Amino acid sequence: MAMGKNSRTYFEGKWHEGNIAVMRAADHGIWQGSSIFDGARFFDGVVPDLAKHCARANRSAEALMITPTVATDEMEAIIRDGLRAFGPGEAVYVRPMYWAIDGSELGVAPKENSTAFSISLEEVAMPAFENATTLTKTRFRRPVLEDSVCNAKAGCLYPNNARMLMEAKAKGFGNALVADALGNVAETATANVFMVKDGVAFTPIANGTFLSGITRARHITNLRADGVEVVETVLGFDDFSAADEVFLSGNFAKITPVKAFDHSQYQIGPVTRRARDLYWDWAHSAGA
Repeated sequence: MAMGKNSRTYFEGKWHEGNIAVMRAADHGIWQGSSIFDGARFFDGVVPDLAKHCARANRSAEALMITPTVATDEMEAIIRDGLRAFGPGEAVYVRPMYWAIDGSELGVAPKENSTAFSISLEEVAMPAFENATTLTKTRFRRPVLEDSVCNAKAGCLYPNNARMLMEAKAKGFGNALVADALGNVAETATANVFMVKDGVAFTPIANGTFLSGITRARHITNLRADGVEVVETVLGFDDFSAADEVFLSGNFAKITPVKAFDHSQYQIGPVTRRARDLYWDWAHSAGA
């Protein structure tokens, strides 16, 4: 089921209107979960860091043992062509995707050079910045590279994220603050996370249990260039309970303020607001 409206789909070398069918019942990507995707955002006529998202799609495919078939610059060009059907005032979620078609001799591993590719464009509004979310703990944790493909934006990782999110929703919260295998904070169920204490921004150090996001890196670069100290370090739940501000970083919304973590309450503070302003200024000045 589509998330938004006014969909366009690129498949087998051309654009199609609508959310068309692209997978077959026996495709390896359906019954063995060998699929990856990436996400970018079109808004205000710009597509920030599109080349980075396309490059990561190819890296994710390789990590999941799927043979990528579309070069980064070609993928970017196809997406930009597809976006010409949308007006500059529309917000679009951009998803390039790969999946394996055939399996190896035993069926479990994907077969080399047997890859399907598609791009989904969906008109989905950017969430309002003032709509802050809430966080709670979850009993589910992020996996490690030894037991899952944490180095890919792989579809098979998301059922674990979904149960984190559903547990949080059942408790009356908007999202879950998630630990790694050692019990340190890794990210949330849907995005990377930052906290602010005494004007310093902190974010969990990338330790291989979660994707260190493209938008996360952009916020770090922007804030440091603006004179804000940003520290990547090991963080625990107690650090977040004592924080002055908390915000999420992800491609879908770019930045989402947090107003509560369990019993701790936050305001949408100056560093969070500055990070948002800096991102929008950079996106437009860069002509992305």
